[in-house]
Parts: sequence; C-alpha cells; structure tokens
Amino acid sequence: MIDVFLTQLVRDHPRDLVAVVAEEVKVSRTAVVARVRNLIARGQLVKEGTTRPIYRPGPKHVQLFAYEREGLEEDRVWRKDVLPMLRSAPQNVLEIAQYGLTEMVNNAIDHSEGSAVVVGVHQVGESLRLAVSDDGAGIFAKIAKALELPDQRLALLELSKGKLTTDPSRHSGEGIFFTSRMFDTFQISSGGLLFSHDANHEKDILLEESNPLIQQTKMSTIVRMCISMESKRRMEEVFAQYSSGPDEYAFAKTVVPVRMAKLGDENLMSRSQAKRVLQGVHRFRHIVFDFASVEKIGQAFADEIFRVFANAHPDIELEHIHATPEVQQMIRRAEVLRDENATNPN
Repeated sequence: MIDVFLTQLVRDHPRDLVAVVAEEVKVSRTAVVARVRNLIARGQLVKEGTTRPIYRPGPKHVQLFAYEREGLEEDRVWRKDVLPMLRSAPQNVLEIAQYGLTEMVNNAIDHSEGSAVVVGVHQVGESLRLAVSDDGAGIFAKIAKALELPDQRLALLELSKGKLTTDPSRHSGEGIFFTSRMFDTFQISSGGLLFSHDANHEKDILLEESNPLIQQTKMSTIVRMCISMESKRRMEEVFAQYSSGPDEYAFAKTVVPVRMAKLGDENLMSRSQAKRVLQGVHRFRHIVFDFASVEKIGQAFADEIFRVFANAHPDIELEHIHATPEVQQMIRRAEVLRDENATNPN
C-alpha cells in the first residue's frame, strides 16, 4: 500500500512526501524510500535535488486508489475517484471505461475472497490505462478449482469463450468477455500466467510469466485495460457483434481460440482434448472455432467437434477460421461423415 499513498500524496506533499507516507502507513522511512526509488525507476515519480529533495509525478505517473474489499461498491469507485480524472474523455471512451472498470471491480468484490482492491488510472498521451488488482485467491486458480480443470492454463480457454462464472446466481459471466473486446488491449496476470486479448486484431494470447509487480505488491490478480482516447469503438457495436440478431440482445456468438486447449507442446489429437474446447459452448447459438497457430489436429479431435457435437446440437451453427490445409482436411472428413450419417441414419 506504500505505492498507493506515494502516488496519491505526491502533489500535495512534494517536499515532505517520505515523512508523510511513513506516518500514514506506519512504516519506517527506510521502507518508504525503497518504494520511492522503485517508482522513480519506473517513471512514476521524479526526484529533484538531493539534500532536501522535491518529488513530483513522473511521466508514467499512475494514480492509485486502495480500498477494503468488504463493503466496497464499484459505482462509488467510478463516480468518486475515477470519473473526475476522465472528464475530457470522449463519450464513447468514457462509457467503455465505466463498463470495464466497474465490471472488473465487481468481480474482485464478489469473487476474489481477498481483503483489498487497488485501482490504477493512467493517462499518457492519447492512451487511457486502467488497472484493477486484488489480493485474493487468484482468478485462474479459482476457475480451475470450480470447474475441476486439470491445469490452470485451461482456465484461460474458458475465459476466452465467455459466459463463464463461478457464481451463476449472481453473475452472467459476460463481463470479462465483453470488456476484453471493448478495450484495445486487455490483460489478466495471475499465478504466473498472463491472458491477453488484442481487440484490434481479435487475438488471444497465453503466456507463462513471472510478473514482478505481483511479487512486489503481493496482489494475486492484476487486470490491465488500455484504450486510445481517439478510439471510435462503441459499446453497442461490440454487444451487437456477438448478439443473436439485429433485434435481439442475447449473447449468442463466441469465438473459441482452439490453441488454448493445448498444454505445453502437445498436439490436439484426442477426443478428451476436443471436449476441453467444447466445455460450456452449448450455451451459444453460433460458435466460431479459431485454429490460428494450430498446425494440425487428429481425426478423433475433429470428429468429436464437427460430427459428434454437431449431431448432438443441430441448432448450433459451427464455423471455423484460420485453419491450415491439413486442419481443413480433418474437419472436412468429419463433416462428410456427419452428412452421410444424416442421410443414412441406419
């Protein structure tokens, strides 16, 4: 929490920042000075002078707000602390920022099981960056436990599909999905894993990482969202892209990044792997399987999706994109067999 007080108080206490924060947080000045050096190295603070230094916000200054999770209300975070900093933002960007921030804060309140939530706001040039972090159980670990997944990496696949929630009575599971599509970039870091979505290129990325920010702040989950202040994207357009039709508003379409079903260097060959891909997708009317970065698949994998699942759910439209010729061949074999079965059921 030292960083939070340093970034919040630097403008009002440029000459006695270290002393004020040490008193506020009840830690030694040595501990505060160590955090000051870290923020200076990251460009969030600037130090002028040595004997009686003056501190100012740096070029990468992030305004941080810390809250106790218990009793926190996401609309108050937005209205009281964040909105006053964004008055100059265009209306469409402001609406996206409000949607994304309140959804992520609400997730931390309802699901993290932690004690603290920290919100960061950073406007640099024409980019608006928002962050929400908590010290709870860790989002990927919690999803893996709730869904009984054998590996936390598969939790990222479930997040990519949408409609994922560990508390269906209180949440639709749509918040993360739509937030990731509204911002230019959207990232979640937790448990040594990074999930990243690039809305401009419609691309999901899974990385294994050691995030020093998580280690330094003792936060278990950090969500980062970035959007250009010149963005023309509108919330309604994003919702419409995945709706059931021009006159309906149901979340009916999803894009499944098939490569996220891979664990390590394994190839996608088996029916059990296909079932990873298919988990939960029966809730949609239109499924797009994205085979980007998948060089080949097995006959059983393709058959499970494009024949077995297709036969069991004839009302669901299946589509595939970015498939290599080898992958297309396997898919087509499954589709031909499905059509033959439909023509000659006996």
